[in-house]
Amino acid sequence: MKRKPDLLWVLVVLFSLGVVTTGYTQGLWERQGEATSQVSKP
Repeated sequence: MKRKPDLLWVLVVLFSLGVVTTGYTQGLWERQGEATSQVSKP
């Protein structure tokens, strides 16, 4: 019975890390897209 909450916490931590890394990479992609669009405009 003690293993179930541990597994739940591991899944919660992995899910939160996935959300954080996804948001971070999306922010980087948006910055790179803005930089490349500014460079390619002229």
